[in-house]
Amino acid sequence: MWGGRAGALPRVWGWWPTGVLARRPLSCNAPSLAGSSAPQCWNCGGPGGPIREDGFFCPQCRALQPPDPTRDHFSLMDCKRSFNVDTAKLQHRFQQLQRLVHPDFFGQRSQTEKDFSEKHSTLVNDAYKTLLAPLSRGLYLLKLHGIEIPEGTDYKMDNQFLMEIMDINEKLAEAESEAAINEFESIVRAKQKELTDNLSRAFEQDDFEKAKEILTKMRYFSNIEEKIKLKMVPL
Repeated sequence: MWGGRAGALPRVWGWWPTGVLARRPLSCNAPSLAGSSAPQCWNCGGPGGPIREDGFFCPQCRALQPPDPTRDHFSLMDCKRSFNVDTAKLQHRFQQLQRLVHPDFFGQRSQTEKDFSEKHSTLVNDAYKTLLAPLSRGLYLLKLHGIEIPEGTDYKMDNQFLMEIMDINEKLAEAESEAAINEFESIVRAKQKELTDNLSRAFEQDDFEKAKEILTKMRYFSNIEEKIKLKMVPL
């Protein structure tokens, strides 16, 4: 995954932009671009006017503009604010945005644009990673509704569920063979799939309390997934 200045961008789909002025507008229509006008350009001082093309550059001088602090991840990635996200389209959008704002394209630009590019690229990476995974997407969607689940919160977990988690953790700690570890991986994957399906229904019904409960359970299984990965790393 691209992040900051870490490495050169790969060629994608056989097209490589030669410069900011030659960049192709985004193919997707982004109805979630905030507002119908933008602040004055920091570079030429021209009025923002109607947002054109990609919405990242001044329509007069084509200088890269600063990120919009009011824009959420769903808006940035041109997704409907919903738990159900088309991950293929999400990846497509991610690649389109990085073609526009990745720091590799701004090596010969002003320091201001270099700084803006770093910020844009970081925001795009964060938005992509957040919306890609069901757990982080669900937590972010809850946050947009004013609900947060602090780390370490059990949130009304019933004793039966907590005993199940404890039992899995104990047996996983004792597992030595690759087959045994793979079995736990399959069990946890199935649990996460079931919880993800239930979470989707909870968000469809605007049942945020239920979503909060499910996300808390998904966190427990996510922690087990991390332990499984560590067990699978050769010593």
